[in-house]
Amino acid sequence: MSLHFRTARREDVPVIVAMINDDPITAARPSSGEPDYYAAFEAVDADPRNELIVVESDGEVVGTMQITYIPGLSRRGGERAQVEAVRVAVPHRNRGIGREMMRWAVERARERGCALVQLTSDKARTEAHRFYGSLGFAASHVGFKLSLDRLDL
Repeated sequence: MSLHFRTARREDVPVIVAMINDDPITAARPSSGEPDYYAAFEAVDADPRNELIVVESDGEVVGTMQITYIPGLSRRGGERAQVEAVRVAVPHRNRGIGREMMRWAVERARERGCALVQLTSDKARTEAHRFYGSLGFAASHVGFKLSLDRLDL
């Protein structure tokens, strides 16, 4: 299977959103209003520290991910590549596409001179955890999130 990686375009938004939402964990998350996916796309697309990537096979979008480059003083001032929203379309799973996507993302981070590639994964995604571990990623930190629709803080 030949894969082609490219920067997402505005017309890719519906298929990207469909892949993101075709997931029981994502579907169970509370929403604070009507999403504006096109405004979010425009913000990501305009930001030089963000790349929204789609993966094509035979002209069909079969995967997506976002890479955010984070500068910082830790890691001796090295930039980090944060990989998020990694998705492979359901009919194309278990064919090695996710593995190739992560290899591509790691190489992209190397080319940029990043010191580290990191990602987060929902605790319920045990298969994804095994997958990332098989690629050499280590579960090294505990993450915390605070939903900003909470009023008690």
